[in-house]
Amino acid sequence: MVTLKGDMTSFFTSDGKNDSNGSVVPIYILRPSSLDDGFGQLTEFQTNFARSNGFKGENLQLARIPGENGETVAILFGAGSNVADRLGPIAIGKLAASLKPGKFKIAMAPVEWDRALIAVGWGMGTYKFDQYLKDKKDPPRLDLSNLGNVDEIKSIVDATFLGRDLINIPPNDMGPVALEKASRDLASQHSADITVTTGTELLENNYPMIHAVGRAAHEDPRLVEIIWGDPKNPRLAVLGKGITFDTGGVNIKSASSARLMKKDMGGAAHALALAHMIMANNLPYRLHVLLAIAENAVSSGAYRPGDILQSRIGKTVEIDNTDAEGRLVLGDALTKASEDKPALMIDFATLTGAARVALGPSLPPFFCNHDDFVAPVVEQCNLAHDPIWPMPLWDPYFKMLSSPIADMKNAGGGFAGSVTAALFLKQFIGNTRWMHFDVYGWNPSTSAGRPAGGEVFAVRGLYNWLKTSPL
Repeated sequence: MVTLKGDMTSFFTSDGKNDSNGSVVPIYILRPSSLDDGFGQLTEFQTNFARSNGFKGENLQLARIPGENGETVAILFGAGSNVADRLGPIAIGKLAASLKPGKFKIAMAPVEWDRALIAVGWGMGTYKFDQYLKDKKDPPRLDLSNLGNVDEIKSIVDATFLGRDLINIPPNDMGPVALEKASRDLASQHSADITVTTGTELLENNYPMIHAVGRAAHEDPRLVEIIWGDPKNPRLAVLGKGITFDTGGVNIKSASSARLMKKDMGGAAHALALAHMIMANNLPYRLHVLLAIAENAVSSGAYRPGDILQSRIGKTVEIDNTDAEGRLVLGDALTKASEDKPALMIDFATLTGAARVALGPSLPPFFCNHDDFVAPVVEQCNLAHDPIWPMPLWDPYFKMLSSPIADMKNAGGGFAGSVTAALFLKQFIGNTRWMHFDVYGWNPSTSAGRPAGGEVFAVRGLYNWLKTSPL
C-alpha cells in the first residue's frame, strides 16, 4: 500500500522568515475596484509592468512582477468583481497550482475573504496525487505566521488530502484490507477505539446485507467502527459506503462505467475525512464512525438478481439490481448506528448516477429528515465554498421500491433515482435525526482548488456547522 499524505509542513510555513533561496514573495489579491490600493504597494516600475501586461484584477488573472534580475518579487492575482466572484477564497488554489517552489505570503486580499479559508484554498490547490510517479515536485509554501488557527487550517487540509488519497489509490492497493488499515491508522493517530467485524462474523453478528454484497470477493467484507470522545457528549454517527471496487456484480457494468469504480469507496473516504477534522480539533462529540466495506465482485458466490436478503433491522429486500449494492451495506450500518441512539447520523455514499444527472459532479444532493438542520447546514457549506443542494425525501416515491414477495426492492427503475435510494436508506434509521449525502467523489476536470481526481465534498462545510455544537 502506498503512503498517505499527512505532513502539511511542505505546503505551509509559520516562521515568517525568508526562504533559503530568496525572500518571501508577497501576493496581492485584487479586485478591479481595489487596483489603486494594490498598485500603491508597488514601485512605479512594477505598477507600469502590471498595467502594460493588462492586469485588471479580473477573476483568476495572474501577473508575476519581476525584479532587476528577472526574479519574481511580487504576485498579482485577480479576485474579479464582487458579482463575478463565485469561488471566493478557494480561488487561490488556482494560483497555488501554478507556482514554482518557494515561500509566499498574502500581502493583500479582499476584506470579505476569510484568511483561514484562503490558506485552505491554497492547500487544496497544491495537492497532487504523485505516489506512483518517479519524479515528484516540491509545492510552493504559504506563510501562515499572521494567523492564529494554524493547527485547524492544517487539519482541514490534511483531512481533505486523506480523503482524496484514499479515493485516488488504485483498487489493487485499496481493497477492504487496506481501507481497514487506513481506518486503524487514523484511529491510532487520535487514540480512538476501533473494532472490526469481518467475513462470517458479519453473519454471526447480524449484518447479512454487508456480507451478501462482499462475499464473492477475495478479501472479506467488513464493518469498521471507530469510537472517540467523551461519552457524556452528544453522540454523532458518521457513516460511509466503502465499496472498494464495484463491478456491478452479476448485473455487470460496462467498460466505461467500471473505469472509475475505484472511487466507489468515496463515502468511506468522506467519513474518515470528517472524522479526522472532528478529532484533530477536539469537537465536543461522542463520535461513532461506521464504514461498511466490501468489494462488489463477480464469482460463484455472488448474490443475484431475484435473491431476497435479510437485513439487520428485520426487513427483507428483493434484489432488483446487484449494482445497487451501496444502499444494502449502508442499510445494515445505519441500523447499527441507530441502535446506539445518536443525536444525529450523517452518511456519505457514491450512491447514484441519478444524482449526477440532476446536479452534476460537484454539487451533492443532501437529504435530511430534520427540517431545522437544512438551512443552517446549507449556509455553512456555502460559507465554506463547499456547496450542497437540499433534495426531498418524497415518501410517495417509495412505492417504486415495492415488491410482491419482500418488504421492498433495492432499486426502483429510472425515475427519481437519488430520491428512491435515499428513501431506501430511510427504512433503516428508525426515529433518528439523519442526513444523507449522495456524493460523486471525483473531479472530472481541474478547477481552482480542485484538481482532477478524487475529491471530498460537503465535509468542510459540515465541520463548520458541527463546530457550533448544534446537537
